[in-house]
Amino acid sequence: MNTIETIKERYQQLQSNNGSSALTPIEQNAFNSFTTLGIPTVKHEEWKYTRISSVFNKEYAFNPENLSSSISQTDLDSIRFPGYEEANELVFINGLYSPQLSVIRSENLTVISLEEATRNEHRELVLQHLGHSSKYIKDGLNALSTAFAAEGVFIHVNKGDIVEHPVYIYNIVDARTANVLSQPRMLIYVAQNAQVIFAETYATFGAAESFINQVTEIVVEKDALLEFYRIQNDAAHANQVNTTHIRQIGKSLVNTVTVSLDGGIVRNNLNIAMEAEYAESHFYGLYFLKGNTHVDNHTVVDNVKPHCESNELYKGVVDDSSTAVFNGKIFVQKDAQKTNAYQSNKNLLLSEDAAVNTKPQLEIFADDVKCSHGCTVGQLDEEAFFYLRSRGVSERTAKSLLIHAFAIDILEHIKPEKVREYVDQLISERLGVEVG
Repeated sequence: MNTIETIKERYQQLQSNNGSSALTPIEQNAFNSFTTLGIPTVKHEEWKYTRISSVFNKEYAFNPENLSSSISQTDLDSIRFPGYEEANELVFINGLYSPQLSVIRSENLTVISLEEATRNEHRELVLQHLGHSSKYIKDGLNALSTAFAAEGVFIHVNKGDIVEHPVYIYNIVDARTANVLSQPRMLIYVAQNAQVIFAETYATFGAAESFINQVTEIVVEKDALLEFYRIQNDAAHANQVNTTHIRQIGKSLVNTVTVSLDGGIVRNNLNIAMEAEYAESHFYGLYFLKGNTHVDNHTVVDNVKPHCESNELYKGVVDDSSTAVFNGKIFVQKDAQKTNAYQSNKNLLLSEDAAVNTKPQLEIFADDVKCSHGCTVGQLDEEAFFYLRSRGVSERTAKSLLIHAFAIDILEHIKPEKVREYVDQLISERLGVEVG
């Protein structure tokens, strides 16, 4: 049985088991869209440089529940962020939330299934915001995730609450006995004047292949603060398509950092819809690639209302035969006067076989705005390298120092100290020299 047939069988099974619910119409419409759109190919303009269809030429176990109990505490300990003893920990095994392995330390943090959320006071929030990412991501993979939304979770932070413990999210795939296709799904709602910090990472156990199709939709209300940090450092046989869709429906502040270090094919879609006046967002990315890793970052900033500000900086270090793609779009709608939007992508090529495709874009329909974009692709600064060598610094150390200096201004935007130090250590290990 091929993967598409497995998906259809799994969908029919879940619909039969779950019966009719508030999510059923949403799931059915999404599954019909998936059937029509299929898996994206390079003929799809947004997937021009990323060949994801080849990943589906294999048989996968699809969100296999019977494997979720196979992860031991030792497995979990091996991937935990530092400071986990004082954090909320949400564990997903093969795309499914595991309450048994998760720890909720903050009383003001609600974590329940999306299905349960439609049966309590959160019903209208779920029905209003679930699936909004399809407005920007029009492909079969996004639709596929929504078709199985009932397996996802709803995270809520109440009005005025400050979640004092950071929320650590671990996405684990157990590929020790079979190829696994998993679909972690989250809808996060940060109410008025609330604050919360998320840090997320991924790990594949086993030698079989894994494919994660993840969609995280986040809604941020007035005067709320959201910080979201994602660390991608998975196995070379682990592939991932990750969509993060953030709606600022009130004057709010959003900070995100995405760090991509290892994996097979990695596609990151980041959408920020600024739907309220004076909304502010800052998002940063660092990809430091080796081997045959392929990382594709697609970002969209949609300025819907006036007086909004966004700053975007993505930096890449590309080595060996790895490839990187950056496609950033800033939209300034007709009513979004007084918008300030800045976008920059900078890249270092360390190998003749490495490649970068970068395309920053602006589409402006207002006439009183400040917007800029730009990109660079180059090599290490020869003068700086010569200076270090002339001071007795070894070639390897000089190279590492320059690369670390290139990356450091991204790392500085990771505000939780323990998470920042953890990522800095990963970079140092990659460089083979302690430069932190």
